[in-house]
Amino acid sequence: MNTANPTLSNAARAGILLILALVMLATRINHFGALPDASWAVFFIAGFYLRGSARWAFPLLMALAVLIDFFVITGQGISFWSHYCVSPAYWFLVPSYAALWVGGSLLRQHHAGLHVRDLGLLTASAVVATSVCYLISNGSFYWISANVPVHGFAGWMENLGNWYVPYLRTTLTYVGTAAALHVLAVHALRWLPVQAGHAAHHSNR
Repeated sequence: MNTANPTLSNAARAGILLILALVMLATRINHFGALPDASWAVFFIAGFYLRGSARWAFPLLMALAVLIDFFVITGQGISFWSHYCVSPAYWFLVPSYAALWVGGSLLRQHHAGLHVRDLGLLTASAVVATSVCYLISNGSFYWISANVPVHGFAGWMENLGNWYVPYLRTTLTYVGTAAALHVLAVHALRWLPVQAGHAAHHSNR
């Protein structure tokens, strides 16, 4: 098996999707809580592990994100469509999150293993994908939403810069944590057969 790009079984893909869905469910309910929203990282990580499964996995995660928003907003006694963050621009979350998925998928396609080069690829792909996602989501809200009373390029540049660093930092933190867990898992998978081989050797002596 290629440890750089192993072929995942359907059960493994379903398990990864379930874990990512639970992470998003646990964090998306409060965007600015003590545990920041991991949704952006979830779509990037899903693109990496579920590359080739976008036709079913991406719509499921997208539907979950919308359902969480719906229940959180309506749970506050607010109509979903009257909430500040919900406007025609809300549906631009689809291409926004798709950019994150593509970023993770491209990383999976080009990474070679656990090398310094791959750390650079991980960082670059996560930064670029997050930046594109932010540009689409922020830009669509600023230019389309009626909740922004005055539109102008200078105003958009100011608005664009207000939240970019926090969103990037949060996404990179979650992606970095996932990368560390990935490295530990790969080393564990390499270590277990070696230990099993040693045990079998000693038992035959």
